Amino acid sequence: MDQLNKIKNPESTVPKTPQMNDRDYINDILSYEKYMTNSYSTALNEASHNALYQDLLAIFNETQNMQRELYNMMFKKGWYALEAAETQKMQQTYQQFSNYMNQFPHQGPTQ
Repeated sequence: MDQLNKIKNPESTVPKTPQMNDRDYINDILSYEKYMTNSYSTALNEASHNALYQDLLAIFNETQNMQRELYNMMFKKGWYALEAAETQKMQQTYQQFSNYMNQFPHQGPTQ
């Protein structure tokens, strides 16, 4: 990743030892939360009873929000970096998916 296109906070230092450090623990929990949101998504798709669906949806939302908070924490601590997209690439991607929308039978977004 090109350093100029990198969006990152200063990295919080953690001990480089065989034992798990804060970054390892948070990353482990984040992976678990991502797995859980995927599993709850499947359960929501297959729930046949409305009350069960509503309960699962509430748990899914809590889990998804926690996943986002953990991601934001890791980004804030400099343990995640993003790559800034070039304007031309963004425009090409937008055009590509706009063309896909025109293939669907429903009305796409108005421009």
